[in-house]
Amino acid sequence: MPPDARALQPSGAKVGLSTASVYPESTAVAFELAASLGYDGVEVMVWTDPVSQDPYELQRLSQHHQVPILAIHAPCLIITQRVWTTDPWTKLQRAQFAAELLGADTVVVHPPFRWQRDYARHFRAGVRRLAQETEVRFAVENMFPLRVRGREVSAYQPSWDVAADEPYRDYTLDLSHSAVSHSDTLGMLDAMGSRLAHLHIADGTGLPRDEHLVPGRGSQPCAQVLERLASTHFAGHVIVEINTRRALDREERQADLAEALAYCRLHLMAAHGGAAG
Repeated sequence: MPPDARALQPSGAKVGLSTASVYPESTAVAFELAASLGYDGVEVMVWTDPVSQDPYELQRLSQHHQVPILAIHAPCLIITQRVWTTDPWTKLQRAQFAAELLGADTVVVHPPFRWQRDYARHFRAGVRRLAQETEVRFAVENMFPLRVRGREVSAYQPSWDVAADEPYRDYTLDLSHSAVSHSDTLGMLDAMGSRLAHLHIADGTGLPRDEHLVPGRGSQPCAQVLERLASTHFAGHVIVEINTRRALDREERQADLAEALAYCRLHLMAAHGGAAG
Protein backbone atom coordinates (compact mmCIF):
# COMPACT_ATOMS: atom_id res chain seq x y z
CA MET A 1 0.00 0.00 0.00
CA PRO A 2 1.28 3.52 -0.72
CA PRO A 3 2.00 5.81 2.24
CA ASP A 4 -0.49 8.48 3.23
CA ALA A 5 0.13 11.31 0.74
CA ARG A 6 -0.79 13.89 3.36
CA ALA A 7 2.17 12.81 5.51
CA LEU A 8 4.75 13.42 2.80
CA GLN A 9 6.01 16.87 1.91
CA PRO A 10 7.82 17.10 -1.44
CA SER A 11 10.41 19.68 -2.33
CA GLY A 12 9.69 22.63 -4.63
CA ALA A 13 7.31 21.10 -7.14
CA LYS A 14 3.57 21.13 -6.59
CA VAL A 15 1.65 17.96 -7.40
CA GLY A 16 -1.58 18.68 -9.24
CA LEU A 17 -4.43 16.63 -10.66
CA SER A 18 -5.42 16.87 -14.31
CA THR A 19 -9.17 17.14 -14.64
CA ALA A 20 -8.82 14.59 -17.46
CA SER A 21 -7.92 12.02 -14.79
CA VAL A 22 -11.51 11.74 -13.57
CA TYR A 23 -13.12 11.20 -17.00
CA PRO A 24 -15.94 10.25 -17.59
CA GLU A 25 -16.80 12.24 -14.49
CA SER A 26 -16.87 16.02 -14.75
CA THR A 27 -14.45 18.88 -14.26
CA ALA A 28 -16.32 19.79 -11.08
CA VAL A 29 -15.69 16.30 -9.68
CA ALA A 30 -11.96 16.73 -10.31
CA PHE A 31 -11.89 19.78 -8.03
CA GLU A 32 -13.81 17.86 -5.36
CA LEU A 33 -11.43 14.89 -5.47
CA ALA A 34 -8.30 17.05 -5.62
CA ALA A 35 -9.44 18.80 -2.43
CA SER A 36 -10.38 15.61 -0.58
CA LEU A 37 -7.15 13.77 -1.49
CA GLY A 38 -4.76 16.62 -0.73
CA TYR A 39 -3.50 17.57 -4.19
CA ASP A 40 -1.77 20.96 -4.42
CA GLY A 41 -4.00 22.08 -7.29
CA VAL A 42 -5.45 21.10 -10.64
CA GLU A 43 -4.64 21.35 -14.32
CA VAL A 44 -7.80 22.07 -16.29
CA MET A 45 -8.16 20.10 -19.51
CA VAL A 46 -10.29 22.32 -21.72
CA TRP A 47 -12.55 19.92 -23.57
CA THR A 48 -16.23 19.26 -24.30
CA ASP A 49 -17.37 19.73 -20.68
CA PRO A 50 -18.86 23.27 -20.72
CA VAL A 51 -17.48 23.99 -17.23
CA SER A 52 -13.92 23.42 -18.47
CA GLN A 53 -14.49 26.11 -21.13
CA ASP A 54 -15.77 28.79 -18.73
CA PRO A 55 -12.97 30.60 -16.81
CA TYR A 56 -15.44 32.25 -14.45
CA GLU A 57 -17.07 28.95 -13.50
CA LEU A 58 -13.60 27.49 -13.00
CA GLN A 59 -12.77 30.42 -10.74
CA ARG A 60 -15.90 29.69 -8.68
CA LEU A 61 -14.95 26.01 -8.33
CA SER A 62 -11.39 26.88 -7.35
CA GLN A 63 -12.57 29.28 -4.66
CA HIS A 64 -15.28 26.93 -3.37
CA HIS A 65 -12.92 23.97 -2.94
CA GLN A 66 -9.85 26.09 -2.08
CA VAL A 67 -7.93 24.31 -4.84
CA PRO A 68 -5.57 26.46 -6.95
CA ILE A 69 -5.54 26.12 -10.72
CA LEU A 70 -1.92 25.45 -11.69
CA ALA A 71 -2.25 25.07 -15.46
CA ILE A 72 -4.62 25.25 -18.39
CA HIS A 73 -4.38 22.58 -21.07
CA ALA A 74 -5.41 24.27 -24.31
CA PRO A 75 -8.00 22.38 -26.41
CA CYS A 76 -5.56 20.68 -28.81
CA LEU A 77 -7.17 17.24 -29.12
CA ILE A 78 -9.01 16.00 -32.18
CA ILE A 79 -12.25 15.90 -30.16
CA THR A 80 -11.77 19.54 -29.14
CA GLN A 81 -11.15 20.99 -32.59
CA ARG A 82 -14.33 23.11 -32.29
CA VAL A 83 -14.02 24.00 -28.61
CA TRP A 84 -13.84 27.80 -28.09
CA THR A 85 -13.15 28.28 -31.81
CA THR A 86 -11.69 26.45 -34.80
CA ASP A 87 -8.78 28.91 -34.99
CA PRO A 88 -5.75 27.48 -33.12
CA TRP A 89 -4.23 30.88 -32.33
CA THR A 90 -7.48 32.08 -30.77
CA LYS A 91 -7.51 28.91 -28.68
CA LEU A 92 -4.07 29.78 -27.29
CA GLN A 93 -5.07 33.38 -26.63
CA ARG A 94 -8.17 32.25 -24.76
CA ALA A 95 -6.09 29.74 -22.80
CA GLN A 96 -3.72 32.57 -21.89
CA PHE A 97 -6.64 34.73 -20.74
CA ALA A 98 -7.97 31.88 -18.60
CA ALA A 99 -4.55 31.25 -17.07
CA GLU A 100 -4.05 34.92 -16.24
CA LEU A 101 -7.53 35.24 -14.73
CA LEU A 102 -7.17 32.08 -12.66
CA GLY A 103 -3.59 32.57 -11.50
CA ALA A 104 -2.28 29.58 -13.44
CA ASP A 105 1.29 29.99 -14.65
CA THR A 106 1.33 27.40 -17.44
CA VAL A 107 -0.58 26.72 -20.65
CA VAL A 108 0.06 23.23 -22.02
CA VAL A 109 -0.02 23.08 -25.82
CA HIS A 110 0.46 20.28 -28.35
CA PRO A 111 2.41 20.75 -31.58
CA PRO A 112 0.15 21.33 -34.62
CA PHE A 113 -1.45 18.52 -36.57
CA ARG A 114 0.00 18.00 -40.05
CA TRP A 115 -3.15 19.29 -41.71
CA GLN A 116 -2.91 22.61 -39.82
CA ARG A 117 -0.35 23.79 -42.36
CA ASP A 118 -0.44 27.54 -41.80
CA TYR A 119 -0.51 27.10 -38.03
CA ALA A 120 2.41 24.67 -38.22
CA ARG A 121 4.41 27.03 -40.45
CA HIS A 122 4.27 29.80 -37.84
CA PHE A 123 4.00 27.72 -34.67
CA ARG A 124 7.47 28.21 -33.21
CA ALA A 125 7.52 31.96 -33.79
CA GLY A 126 3.92 32.36 -32.68
CA VAL A 127 4.37 30.51 -29.41
CA ARG A 128 7.54 32.49 -28.75
CA ARG A 129 5.68 35.75 -29.38
CA LEU A 130 2.80 34.80 -27.07
CA ALA A 131 5.26 33.87 -24.31
CA GLN A 132 6.97 37.26 -24.62
CA GLU A 133 3.67 39.05 -24.02
CA THR A 134 2.81 37.37 -20.71
CA GLU A 135 4.27 35.75 -17.62
CA VAL A 136 2.32 32.60 -18.48
CA ARG A 137 4.51 29.80 -19.82
CA PHE A 138 3.47 28.05 -23.03
CA ALA A 139 4.87 24.57 -22.41
CA VAL A 140 4.95 22.49 -25.60
CA GLU A 141 4.27 18.79 -25.00
CA ASN A 142 5.98 15.75 -26.51
CA MET A 143 3.60 13.56 -28.49
CA PHE A 144 4.09 10.25 -30.36
CA PRO A 145 3.96 8.78 -33.87
CA LEU A 146 1.26 6.51 -35.23
CA ARG A 147 2.26 3.03 -36.40
CA VAL A 148 0.64 1.88 -39.61
CA ARG A 149 1.60 -1.48 -41.17
CA GLY A 150 4.98 -1.43 -39.51
CA ARG A 151 5.72 2.19 -40.46
CA GLU A 152 5.83 5.21 -38.20
CA VAL A 153 3.76 8.19 -39.32
CA SER A 154 3.73 11.51 -37.48
CA ALA A 155 0.42 13.31 -37.16
CA TYR A 156 2.28 16.41 -35.97
CA GLN A 157 4.39 19.20 -37.43
CA PRO A 158 7.19 20.12 -37.12
CA SER A 159 7.54 16.85 -35.13
CA TRP A 160 5.97 14.79 -32.36
CA ASP A 161 9.41 14.85 -30.68
CA VAL A 162 9.40 18.48 -29.62
CA ALA A 163 12.81 18.24 -27.93
CA ALA A 164 14.63 16.94 -31.01
CA ASP A 165 15.18 20.12 -33.00
CA GLU A 166 15.34 23.85 -32.29
CA PRO A 167 14.38 24.23 -28.62
CA TYR A 168 11.14 25.75 -27.41
CA ARG A 169 11.21 28.18 -24.54
CA ASP A 170 9.25 25.80 -22.25
CA TYR A 171 8.35 22.13 -22.36
CA THR A 172 5.85 19.66 -20.95
CA LEU A 173 7.19 16.11 -20.63
CA ASP A 174 4.48 13.42 -20.76
CA LEU A 175 5.63 9.94 -19.74
CA SER A 176 2.66 8.11 -21.23
CA HIS A 177 3.49 9.71 -24.58
CA SER A 178 7.16 8.76 -24.27
CA ALA A 179 6.07 5.16 -23.68
CA VAL A 180 4.01 5.11 -26.90
CA SER A 181 6.87 6.63 -28.89
CA HIS A 182 9.43 4.19 -27.41
CA SER A 183 11.57 7.20 -26.55
CA ASP A 184 14.55 7.28 -24.22
CA THR A 185 12.61 9.13 -21.54
CA LEU A 186 15.60 10.12 -19.46
CA GLY A 187 17.35 11.25 -22.64
CA MET A 188 14.31 13.36 -23.51
CA LEU A 189 14.38 14.81 -19.99
CA ASP A 190 18.05 15.73 -20.51
CA ALA A 191 17.29 17.27 -23.91
CA MET A 192 14.59 19.49 -22.39
CA GLY A 193 16.95 20.42 -19.56
CA SER A 194 16.22 23.68 -17.76
CA ARG A 195 13.43 24.39 -20.26
CA LEU A 196 11.26 21.70 -18.67
CA ALA A 197 8.43 23.62 -16.99
CA HIS A 198 5.79 20.95 -16.53
CA LEU A 199 5.51 17.17 -16.09
CA HIS A 200 2.57 14.92 -16.90
CA ILE A 201 3.21 11.91 -14.71
CA ALA A 202 1.69 8.64 -15.89
CA ASP A 203 2.98 5.28 -17.03
CA GLY A 204 2.83 3.10 -20.12
CA THR A 205 3.98 -0.28 -21.34
CA GLY A 206 5.04 0.64 -24.87
CA LEU A 207 1.82 -0.46 -26.55
CA PRO A 208 0.79 1.66 -29.57
CA ARG A 209 -1.87 3.50 -27.59
CA ASP A 210 -1.83 6.27 -25.00
CA GLU A 211 -2.37 4.28 -21.79
CA HIS A 212 -1.89 6.87 -19.01
CA LEU A 213 -1.45 4.21 -16.33
CA VAL A 214 -0.98 4.95 -12.64
CA PRO A 215 2.78 5.59 -12.22
CA GLY A 216 4.57 2.41 -11.24
CA ARG A 217 2.25 0.13 -13.21
CA GLY A 218 4.13 0.30 -16.51
CA SER A 219 7.69 0.34 -17.82
CA GLN A 220 8.47 4.06 -17.76
CA PRO A 221 11.19 5.39 -15.39
CA CYS A 222 8.65 7.41 -13.41
CA ALA A 223 10.53 7.13 -10.12
CA GLN A 224 13.85 8.14 -11.70
CA VAL A 225 12.30 11.16 -13.41
CA LEU A 226 10.71 12.39 -10.17
CA GLU A 227 13.88 11.80 -8.17
CA ARG A 228 15.99 13.60 -10.75
CA LEU A 229 13.62 16.58 -10.69
CA ALA A 230 13.78 16.65 -6.90
CA SER A 231 17.58 16.55 -6.97
CA THR A 232 17.68 19.54 -9.33
CA HIS A 233 15.17 21.55 -7.25
CA PHE A 234 12.58 21.53 -10.02
CA ALA A 235 10.04 24.23 -9.22
CA GLY A 236 7.52 23.50 -11.96
CA HIS A 237 4.40 21.39 -11.63
CA VAL A 238 4.00 17.63 -11.54
CA ILE A 239 0.54 16.81 -12.86
CA VAL A 240 -1.07 13.40 -12.42
CA GLU A 241 -2.69 12.65 -15.78
CA ILE A 242 -3.94 9.07 -15.60
CA ASN A 243 -6.77 7.13 -17.22
CA THR A 244 -9.42 6.03 -14.70
CA ARG A 245 -12.28 5.45 -17.13
CA ARG A 246 -12.24 1.72 -16.38
CA ALA A 247 -12.75 2.30 -12.65
CA LEU A 248 -15.90 0.52 -11.53
CA ASP A 249 -17.03 3.32 -9.24
CA ARG A 250 -15.98 6.54 -7.49
CA GLU A 251 -14.22 4.58 -4.74
CA GLU A 252 -11.95 2.76 -7.19
CA ARG A 253 -11.22 5.98 -9.11
CA GLN A 254 -10.35 7.78 -5.88
CA ALA A 255 -8.02 4.93 -4.84
CA ASP A 256 -6.09 5.21 -8.12
CA LEU A 257 -5.77 8.98 -7.74
CA ALA A 258 -4.59 8.61 -4.14
CA GLU A 259 -2.00 5.99 -5.16
CA ALA A 260 -0.66 8.25 -7.91
CA LEU A 261 -0.37 11.20 -5.54
CA ALA A 262 1.44 9.15 -2.90
CA TYR A 263 3.84 7.81 -5.53
CA CYS A 264 4.74 11.34 -6.60
CA ARG A 265 5.21 12.61 -3.05
CA LEU A 266 7.38 9.62 -2.17
CA HIS A 267 9.77 9.92 -5.11
CA LEU A 268 9.97 13.69 -4.98
CA MET A 269 11.30 13.21 -1.46
CA ALA A 270 13.69 10.36 -2.29
CA ALA A 271 16.53 12.54 -3.54
CA HIS A 272 16.46 14.43 -0.25
CA GLY A 273 16.71 11.34 1.93
CA GLY A 274 13.08 11.56 3.05
CA ALA A 275 10.50 8.85 3.44
CA ALA A 276 11.72 6.71 0.54
CA GLY A 277 13.76 4.35 2.67
